[in-house]
Amino acid sequence: MSTFNRYQDKPKGAAVIVRDDKVEQALRKFKKKIMESGLLQELRERETYTKPTTKRKANRAAAKRRWQKKLQADSLPRKLY
Repeated sequence: MSTFNRYQDKPKGAAVIVRDDKVEQALRKFKKKIMESGLLQELRERETYTKPTTKRKANRAAAKRRWQKKLQADSLPRKLY
C-alpha cells in the first residue's frame, strides 16, 4: 500500500507540468514564470559587478527618461472630433 504524498502533484520552485506531450506549451509557461519572477534579470545583473556609483547614475537616467516620457504623454494635444 502506497502512502499519499500531498506534495507529489505540486511542482516545486519554477517547474511546469507537461501534460499530453505539449512540451511547447509547457516551455512557454515556464519562460513566462521565469520572466515574471525576475530570475533572469537578477542573473544578468549578477554576471558582472556594477559599482554603486554606476548603479545610481543608471537609476537617475532611468528616472529622467520616465519623467520625460510622462511629460510628453501629458502634453499631447487632445483629439477634437
